Amino acid sequence: MSKERMSKERIHTGEKPFKCQQCDKYFRGAGDLKRHVRIHTGEKPFKCKHCEKCFNQRGILKIHERIHTGEKPFKCKQCGKCFRERKSLKSHERVHTGEKPFKCKQCEKCFNQRGSLKIHERVHNGEKPFKCRQCDKSFRDGRSLKYHERVHTGEEPFKCKQCEKCFNQRASLKIHERIHTGEKPFKCKHCDKCFNQRGNLNIHERIHTGEKPFKCRQCDKCFREIRSLKYHERIHTGEKPFKCRQCDKCFREIRSLKYHERVHTGEKPFKCKQCKKCFRKAAHLTRHERIHTEEKSYKCNHCDKCFSSAQNLRRHDGVHCNEKSREKEPRTKSRGTQESARKDDNNTYDLGIRRPCTIQEDCLNQNEEYICWICQEKLKSEKLLSKHYQDHIALLP
Repeated sequence: MSKERMSKERIHTGEKPFKCQQCDKYFRGAGDLKRHVRIHTGEKPFKCKHCEKCFNQRGILKIHERIHTGEKPFKCKQCGKCFRERKSLKSHERVHTGEKPFKCKQCEKCFNQRGSLKIHERVHNGEKPFKCRQCDKSFRDGRSLKYHERVHTGEEPFKCKQCEKCFNQRASLKIHERIHTGEKPFKCKHCDKCFNQRGNLNIHERIHTGEKPFKCRQCDKCFREIRSLKYHERIHTGEKPFKCRQCDKCFREIRSLKYHERVHTGEKPFKCKQCKKCFRKAAHLTRHERIHTEEKSYKCNHCDKCFSSAQNLRRHDGVHCNEKSREKEPRTKSRGTQESARKDDNNTYDLGIRRPCTIQEDCLNQNEEYICWICQEKLKSEKLLSKHYQDHIALLP
């Protein structure tokens, strides 16, 4: 009986007579053992002719060479997509069938690839076997380590054809390209709003569900996304790690620093398509575009009047608050306090931060504290509240 036939028969019998002396692992055939031993010895006798990369198995070399030749002999019958190796085709076919045969024992989550399951299981056991040599940061899978190492090397091999911007991950390039194409494939089930990233959709849907899974340990305040929690925690620690090189001003968020730096550079990258006016922030452009579209998405709860911005709605709310305050009997005040209140109210109105009520009962809470409608700070007297409003006025340009 030939060695090949004997090896095939051992598949049925389960016999594995060939033992590795390094790790005590068993194999059905001598060739299988020989290939395995190369893992321990580090021997890679099969060299690529195109890039001189070496491999410990001839089959793996053959698959690798298809990267250079472009050969993809394994074709999906469902969508015609082609692959370099049979294993990749088999995994891809599960996308069409929906088959997920690999199940996690910890949380019963299922996967269509064994490798994906193995990586997922490290979430539960905390294992991070892939360690960066530069900063000792560890990762659950080799691909994440590879992406991370590009932070140190500065390598950005994926280039956008539209604007020549470069990225260190193919997925990041794909997401970026949607800015040019306008593609937003991820749609909200609740309001039909669309997004160019699944992660942004997940965060948005929490607006509808009310879910805020990220909780501050200092004050128990909850947030929809972990980034917001991280920024919030810096309020407690006082940390402002992002420093402006021009004026040494510091910020809690990199985004705030980026916006601030545009004050020095004069950069206004967000341009209106209708009138070509430019803005420093995307939010400012969005607000401006409502002038052209006449969109008024901010609705008053008292009279159903609509406005193009939250600021205009707040100003309008002051009309209703003043109407309510006139209906109520005002608190007893000295003449001087009344005059300063009127003066303060006129100043705030002229500068665009009209508060929704005069300094009367509307501004009081149950503990007889005066609350600033702009920042919600609590003050103990009318006089302190009036001075506090002047601080807001002083900050205006």
